[in-house]
Amino acid sequence: MQDSPRKILVAMSGGVDSSVAAALLLEQGHEVVGAFMKNWSGCDWETDKRDAQRVAAGLGIDFYVYDFEKEYRERVYEYMIAEYAAGRTPNPDVMCNREVKFDLLMNVADALGCSQLATGHYARIRTEGETIELLKGVDSNKDQSYFLCRLGQKELRRAVFPVGELTKSEVRRIAQKYHLATAEKKDSQGLCFVGMVDMQTFLKERIPTQTGPIVTTDGEVIGEHEGIQYYTIGQRHGLGVGGGEPWYVVDRRLETNELVVGHEDDPALLAREIHAMDVHWVSGAEPVFPVICQAKIRYRQEDQLCTVTPIQGDYVDEKGNVDRQATLNIQFDQAQRAVAPGQFVVFYHQDVLIGSAVAV
Repeated sequence: MQDSPRKILVAMSGGVDSSVAAALLLEQGHEVVGAFMKNWSGCDWETDKRDAQRVAAGLGIDFYVYDFEKEYRERVYEYMIAEYAAGRTPNPDVMCNREVKFDLLMNVADALGCSQLATGHYARIRTEGETIELLKGVDSNKDQSYFLCRLGQKELRRAVFPVGELTKSEVRRIAQKYHLATAEKKDSQGLCFVGMVDMQTFLKERIPTQTGPIVTTDGEVIGEHEGIQYYTIGQRHGLGVGGGEPWYVVDRRLETNELVVGHEDDPALLAREIHAMDVHWVSGAEPVFPVICQAKIRYRQEDQLCTVTPIQGDYVDEKGNVDRQATLNIQFDQAQRAVAPGQFVVFYHQDVLIGSAVAV
């Protein structure tokens, strides 16, 4: 945090974290401006907007509302649908941060004369020489650095994460201290545009059903699916296959429209080596390989020790398929369960997020 007062735009979602972020910056003597983003009409955005307005009014700061629904649909929603349609497992929250919060809202900051953009993410920033580092939040149970894994130096130089040094319980206490309207508000869950329906029902609205066989890893047909794009690796529920031990999705064969399942201890669910593409290094510079670090293949996963090396030439999988997009080989010390194509693999050196890539 800079010593001199600055004009800072705060992305106020109507939740307690961003509310406290605004309060802390105001307490530190900065000129604070609040902004609410309407990203989707179908969710309860009006309630969130009113909560954010109430907090801004209580703090005595200017407050603006921006309608980004068109851009959100194009950059986040359509990305998610396209990934599922291609048989991959996307993460819309990662894309929302890159494409909306730290792009569109950063432009708003410029227009309002704000030098920085603050959010309620549980993450931290540290300057090391000429490099801005992105660190995990102090509260390991709330750390949200994973969702910021596609940010780079341009964004981080202007980003502020006021609650990153705090635990959730401390944030709640501060909200109560300032009598913020969101002090007791529950955290939001899930994707707003999915709503209360399950993911499969939601996807059917955009991805046509295409029935095909559900087969075991031994080749036995045990059922029928409505479309392999509706499932993800490791999924257990919603398969419509009963009796005996539960089944888990271990593969989606696009070429034959087969959904492959196995039992919980099936070796097909485990992988010690995975490959990735679309590599992004937070520092902007490629590291010296091999990189020995920790990685997560999903949010809330414990850090996993791994060694990262570049792929020389085309990647050829165990079936002989050639993927010219894969550029990283990630060798884990321990086998990883249910690695799905499309997931973000996020790399850390202890608390420092150094980069990310997309599993193939």
